Amino acid sequence: MQTALASLRFDPALPWWLLAALAALCVAALGAAFWRRARGTVWRAVAFGVLMLWLSGPRLVRETQEMLPDIGLLVVDQTASMQVGERGRLAAAARLRIEAQAAAFKDLELRTVTVPEGGNQGTLLFAAIDRALADIPRGRLSGIVAITDGQAHDIPPVAPGGAPLHVLIAARGEEIDRRVRVIDAPSYGIVGKSVSLRIAIEDLGKPRAGLAFGGAARLTIRRDGEPPREVSVPIGVEHEIDVPITRGGPTVVEMTAGKLAGEVSEVNNRAVVTINGVRDRLRVLLVSGEPHQGERTWRRLLKADPAVDLVHFTILRPPEKDDLTPLNELALIAFPVRELFQVKIKQFDLIILDRFQNRSILPPTYLRNIADYVRGGGALLMSVGPEFAGAASLANTPLGSVLPARPATGQESVTNAPFRPLVTDIGTRHPVTGELPGWQAQGGPGWGEWYRRIGTADAQGDAVMSGPAGEPLLLLNRVDEGRVALLLSDQIWLWSRGHDGGGPQAELLRRLAHWLMKEPELEEKSLTATVDGGRLAIARQTTETGPPGSVTVTDPDGHAETMALTPTRPGRAVASLPAELPGVWRVSDGTNTTYAAAGAANPQELADMRATATLLEKVARESGGGVAWLDPAGAPDLRRTEPGRVQSGAGWIGLERRRDHLVTGIDATPLLPPWAALPLILGLVVVAWRREAV
Repeated sequence: MQTALASLRFDPALPWWLLAALAALCVAALGAAFWRRARGTVWRAVAFGVLMLWLSGPRLVRETQEMLPDIGLLVVDQTASMQVGERGRLAAAARLRIEAQAAAFKDLELRTVTVPEGGNQGTLLFAAIDRALADIPRGRLSGIVAITDGQAHDIPPVAPGGAPLHVLIAARGEEIDRRVRVIDAPSYGIVGKSVSLRIAIEDLGKPRAGLAFGGAARLTIRRDGEPPREVSVPIGVEHEIDVPITRGGPTVVEMTAGKLAGEVSEVNNRAVVTINGVRDRLRVLLVSGEPHQGERTWRRLLKADPAVDLVHFTILRPPEKDDLTPLNELALIAFPVRELFQVKIKQFDLIILDRFQNRSILPPTYLRNIADYVRGGGALLMSVGPEFAGAASLANTPLGSVLPARPATGQESVTNAPFRPLVTDIGTRHPVTGELPGWQAQGGPGWGEWYRRIGTADAQGDAVMSGPAGEPLLLLNRVDEGRVALLLSDQIWLWSRGHDGGGPQAELLRRLAHWLMKEPELEEKSLTATVDGGRLAIARQTTETGPPGSVTVTDPDGHAETMALTPTRPGRAVASLPAELPGVWRVSDGTNTTYAAAGAANPQELADMRATATLLEKVARESGGGVAWLDPAGAPDLRRTEPGRVQSGAGWIGLERRRDHLVTGIDATPLLPPWAALPLILGLVVVAWRREAV
């Protein structure tokens, strides 16, 4: 507590207008006296002045004040770049020293805040300062002390708060660094084509004695764990890298530059880019062996997808049925057998044969071409009806060598009876049929009935759907590099019409097509890994039974860790762990290996790993503060300074004394109390009268 003179206040006994009128009368009387040069005029003027002063009620105001402590703000950078080298240790030691020194000042309160990781926005140092200043009155802010590496990505033109800003940099001096900067990287690429990445290798800072910048650096390029290749890249010059996209899904490309002698960190010598492989326009060949009720379902489904280029032919009349109808009335164009099945067959992503049978329309050579197309990596989907069990079955042609089953003989070849399609045990674990909409609804399958099924013999591959007695209904099989799906019924169109409640016809056929074209999300045996929000998410898909097993995770620095997988549904198990280290993470289950990229191509926080004073020096100096380097000796001394004085020097920084206070009491004392004013006025009047009488 302290008492201080605050102000002079007037509390008039009369209204101000009346005082003004009296003052005017006094001036008039004095003016006439001065004009006549009458004796005692000066004493009369003094008497009038004391009278007017007394009537105005002057009071001397004194305040009782409670002094408030000044507030200093200590800001500690705890972003990823502060973990390089000795920065974390130097920052922690400086924080303890400043907090200890501040505690010794009774008139100072020190508040400490930290700067968290800013993600892709980098180090938001001044955003943290602004949040802290929201609770600090500006009249009590004595200064801001920031412990950082000098890298901030939100520097304002003027330091906030109107107080000195002192920057303590956790390093011994200016540092150098090398980085790989991604200039342009496409997010998507067309399967079967290449994309171009544009990168540059840059050396940052001023070279030290004995070191030189420039020249070229070695760049190592790895794609999805393939054997690396090395190229020589000139420093500071844009360089293009061609990356072939060989499959759908993510392709991870890692680029690592050789180390620069004396650089502070190699973390940003590495850049990771993820390119998603997509198919341009899916070219589908649909050949319907004869007109039937389900033919329109196939066409409507495929034409509804704008990404599908559909080529559709229907055999309206087989050769043995000659009803003398002219050919120009049967078809708009001739069936281009040679062009489709020899010249352009490899241009199709998927071939669908719907109730097609061997009636000499396709010579054996062309059927063999389809089989070779499948073995070479093509996709074939067959939906069959009674013709598959007849004499003209495609199973009896060269195409039969790639089919997953042959038709049964005798009474079991074609069954015409109502049944509900079922998902088999392996089908519940297969991504094509697992968790199809409506399955297991209300304790059992909620799908509509079909009325025809084709019997098989010598079935191979995975029977993911079956009839009531376990007879195969949908078979999936791999043949060399290609894939084949065989649907042993021509009744799936009933689902599209909503018959008996319908079923997931569109979703099932979509999954079938994507599995046949080797889309990664439909692989029945796969291992995937993605990094999102600083966590690595691992998913393993398998059709095998047994425990989910474990995976080995290798981080970008080469440290391996074994993690157990947790099952989430039949055939699928997952795991998750933090993945804050930028770069390529490798995940393996012993059979499959996958890769995931952590971090953006050019993360702000890692773009420049140097400790430097060049970024914050200007704003600190203009605020009246200073910049100091932290060394093993510790932080500079903390002093209390007066406003307008120098706030920093060699080995010390200052926090201003603001002397803010609260008024707890006010006392007003009259300057002319009545007991003193009246005798003084009367005395002056008497002196003036005596002076006039002489």
